[in-house]
Amino acid sequence: MKEILTHIHNIPIYRNFVEHLPFNPHLILLLKEKRKAGILGEVLFWKKVRARTFHHIDFDRQKVIGNYIVDFYVKALGLIVEIDGSSHDEKEVDDGIRQEYFESLGLVVFRITDFDVRNNLYVIMKDLEYFIIEHFGPPRLPKFHEF
Repeated sequence: MKEILTHIHNIPIYRNFVEHLPFNPHLILLLKEKRKAGILGEVLFWKKVRARTFHHIDFDRQKVIGNYIVDFYVKALGLIVEIDGSSHDEKEVDDGIRQEYFESLGLVVFRITDFDVRNNLYVIMKDLEYFIIEHFGPPRLPKFHEF
């Protein structure tokens, strides 16, 4: 039986802890610089999720996984939250490779744009709730027409 981490809208959210993630210690210095940069979308999102304020879920900011630094990581769920700024517009192929790598480790990626975080934060937080319910809530029963 899976352990319940929290509830969102009275729906149980189950832990999905992914063990033994690869880690490149050479990225620690870059990690500290990235944190200091204070990208607005990341700062706004962090204010909404830090200190377990979002459904008692513990988010880490700027986490090294393999040879990458992810914006936010929820260890108990194996969930990565990536906030794509304008620099990602030309990096769709790189983002795809990166996402495939994370998924190959058993991680789940929630990708949002910096523009949406800055302009539609309430909607983004609702989207994140439903994303977590979909991926970490109880298995859905197929609808009648899906049989």
